[in-house]
Amino acid sequence: MEDLLAGRTALVTGAARRLGAEICLALAARGVSLLVHCRSSREEAEDTAARARALGAGAEVLAADFSSPAAAAALWRRALNRAPEHRIDFLVNNAAVFPGDELADISITSLKQCLQVNSFSPLELGRGLAAQGCESAMVNLLDARLNDYDREHVSYHLSKRMLFSLTRMMSREFAPAVRVNAVSPGLILPPPDLDEKAGAAYLKRLSDTNLLKRHGSPRDVARAVLFLLESGFITGQVLQVDGGRSLQGCFYG
Repeated sequence: MEDLLAGRTALVTGAARRLGAEICLALAARGVSLLVHCRSSREEAEDTAARARALGAGAEVLAADFSSPAAAAALWRRALNRAPEHRIDFLVNNAAVFPGDELADISITSLKQCLQVNSFSPLELGRGLAAQGCESAMVNLLDARLNDYDREHVSYHLSKRMLFSLTRMMSREFAPAVRVNAVSPGLILPPPDLDEKAGAAYLKRLSDTNLLKRHGSPRDVARAVLFLLESGFITGQVLQVDGGRSLQGCFYG
């Protein structure tokens, strides 16, 4: 059977580590050439690219700070110039900022930063993908907590809600050439600021918040992304990778 991903090119944002790196390696294993985006974690991004090349895929690192309004559009132009045949088939919008704030202390500065990085930059890159005028696919990374509430990360929560709406809007506006879907991870990884011991305790403490009573792995998310990229008759959908948590209606602590 023909592999629908092999020989294609993907731009993955926020790909230096964690979910982004896992998605890159899953794509590389399927023969997808990679443009590995990072903000400042250049060394880790180069390691991800090297691991992808060891799997037989082409891979190049591109750095950009999405907190700058012009950065996403500039990155897209650079990515097109570096891509084989100057074409990008797949876009995975994974880059995000995750500041802590509550409704009582949310600031316009924090909200603007989250909207710029987590919402507007995926839109800007999506517009570049659509402007190619050829068949392609995009997957946006959301968050399972959109189904209820994340009271400790309000700016982030609002920006991911906007990205959810943009996913639906882009799926309509960019059709039929571009398919736009999203993956909404649940309890997969601890927050990035926790050390290994605290992270393990975090995952254990919250394992009862989903129906399967355990946490998932980055590989579960990567598999979902690949499924949506190669499923040619799916658009405008959100795939919940959350162990059934979205059916519980409970909050994370």
